[in-house]
Amino acid sequence: MKMKFDLEANDPHSNARAGCLHTAHGDIQTPIFMPVGTVATVKGVHQHELTNDIKAQIILGNTYHLYLRPGTDILEQAGGLHKFNGWDKPILTDSGGYQVFSLAHRRKIKEEGATFASHIDGSKHLFTPENVMDVQRKIGADIIMAFDECTPYPCEYKYAKRSMHMTHRWLKRCWTRFNETEPLYGYEQALFPIVQGSVYKDLRKQSAETIASYDSVGNAIGGLSVGEPHEDLYEMTDLVCSILPKEKPRYLMGVGTPANLLECIALGVDMFDCVMPTRNARHALIYTKNGKMNLKNAKWKDDFSPLDPEAPNPTSRFYTKAYVRHLFAAGELLGPQIASIHNLSFYLWLVGEARKHILAGDFLAWKNEMVPKLDQRL
Repeated sequence: MKMKFDLEANDPHSNARAGCLHTAHGDIQTPIFMPVGTVATVKGVHQHELTNDIKAQIILGNTYHLYLRPGTDILEQAGGLHKFNGWDKPILTDSGGYQVFSLAHRRKIKEEGATFASHIDGSKHLFTPENVMDVQRKIGADIIMAFDECTPYPCEYKYAKRSMHMTHRWLKRCWTRFNETEPLYGYEQALFPIVQGSVYKDLRKQSAETIASYDSVGNAIGGLSVGEPHEDLYEMTDLVCSILPKEKPRYLMGVGTPANLLECIALGVDMFDCVMPTRNARHALIYTKNGKMNLKNAKWKDDFSPLDPEAPNPTSRFYTKAYVRHLFAAGELLGPQIASIHNLSFYLWLVGEARKHILAGDFLAWKNEMVPKLDQRL
């Protein structure tokens, strides 16, 4: 089937939208949050929990990590990532650009591509726009990302501009390679370009216009959530969303807190991913619609109420705060597992509620009521 995006509703008081992205592995109702499954697994969460408890519609994999381990030979033998990990819904793969960025002490970037040393064994590898497309063909994700350079924050204007232009040149090479190759597993893949330009308005504008000119199925906004203030995140997102085509889904990479999600939905973003809900879950930080709680605090030691009595998933309603706190104190793996299921379920509930309010036409008022509560400490 041909991947396409149907825009179903616009909030009358903001730029929030509700839509549906149709893929070969199922439909994705937007706005959507995508759990991060970097190495072919969302840490500590079974696939049936992703489907039944969390209600995930799409998950992520990462080209850098999957290329190193288990390697593309194994993935090809399995028939692609869907067959390898047993997830039969849509998958998106990040190109590895962010991972290369994070390996600043062990990589070198030049026009040809990025040379880096594996974090596993120190072996040297070269990622180019062409072989990153080839690797993502072998992984078999429904949505694959262009290879880009993610700049740090803060970043000097001169470096941000030079990096942006190289990202655009790399995109042209990605686009050429993508269009001269075919999917390996009998279903369509879509390539999303990535907007860069750091926090400089003129660069972001130029990059968004360049990316929009490719007329891809969807577009991504990169280079944010790397330490910039929230005000800059929102300003750059608003600017880019005003330029990227309205009829295409917009994916804001690596964002963010629950409040970030709602604010950026209001600006016109449709798709999000972030490690925050699972990473913080492993440190006993729990998100709820009334705020966040640190289960390591002694105040929860004898609280025998459910982890979250209003949670949409049965796991959070079954286990008590005292019990989950005990699991963390005892170093039991079940603690981070329960917390991960809860946080991901909450994120998916949050974007689902946002969608309902967009369709109802009262999203902005609901968002303005929710955001102050989300950042409260319980």
